[in-house]
Amino acid sequence: MRQHGLHAPKIDTSRPHSARIYDYLLGGKDNYEVDQQAGDELVAAAPQVRLGARANRAFLERAVRFIVGSGLRQILDIGTGLPHSPNVHELALEMAPDVRVAYVDNDPIVTAHADALLRSSDAISVALADLRDPQAIVDHPGVRKVIDFDKPVALLLVSVLHFLTRTEKPEQVIATLRDALPVDSFLVLSHATGDFADCSKAQAVYNRTAAPLNLRSRAEIERLFDGFELVEPGLVQVSLWRPDTPPSAKSAEIDIYGAVARKTS
Repeated sequence: MRQHGLHAPKIDTSRPHSARIYDYLLGGKDNYEVDQQAGDELVAAAPQVRLGARANRAFLERAVRFIVGSGLRQILDIGTGLPHSPNVHELALEMAPDVRVAYVDNDPIVTAHADALLRSSDAISVALADLRDPQAIVDHPGVRKVIDFDKPVALLLVSVLHFLTRTEKPEQVIATLRDALPVDSFLVLSHATGDFADCSKAQAVYNRTAAPLNLRSRAEIERLFDGFELVEPGLVQVSLWRPDTPPSAKSAEIDIYGAVARKTS
C-alpha cells in the first residue's frame, strides 16, 4: 500500500504506540485497548504523566499563538500526533487567515486521521515521513506544497525528539532542518526529562511500545537549540513557559522541558 507517495508502514495495533498513548492521556478516543493499558500503566508508574501531557499540549497552544503573533505564516509540525482540537492550524487560523501548515508524522494512522480532517484545505498538507530522515521531510512534495523555505518557517518538534536514540543523532537531525530554514524562523521544542523525578518505571512502559523513550537532561536538551537564540524565559518546564495563569504547585512535578527559539543568522 502506498500513502502520500510512499510505502506506508504496516499498522501494528498489537503494540501500544506513543501517539495513541498521548491521545489517551489527553482524553481522546483515537486509541486502542493496548494503548489505554499502557497509558494506565504510565499513570500508575508516574502520576505526573497525565498532568505533563496536558501541560505540554497547553505549551504547544501558547507557542503557536506566540509565533503567529510574531508574524510567521508558515508552520512545519513534525511528529504531529493524532489530531486533537484545537489543532495547530485551528489555533493559527484564529489569528491569521493566511497561515499555511504542513503536518508530518511517520504513523499511517495519524496521517489517515489528519487527511480526513484536512483534505478540503489547500493551505494545509499532511506528509507521511520520518524525522530520522530530515532531508526527506524538507524535500517531501506534501511539505513543499505549502511551505516556502525562502520565507521564515516555524518548526514544531513537540514531544518527538525523545523518541530518537543517541545513535540516531537528534542534534544532527535538527541541524539538517535548521539549515533548511531562513533567518527569523522559529523552533518550538519540548522534550521529556528525568531531572525532576525517577521516571524509570514510566520509561520501562515506553520501552515496550513501538517508540521507546529517551530521557535527556536540561543541558542535553539545551544543546538541541544550537544555532538558535532562545526567547524568554528560555528552556523551562513547559508549564512555566509564558503561562496564561499562575502555575499550580503540581507544575514542579512536570517532567517536560520546553522552549521557543529564533534563528538569527
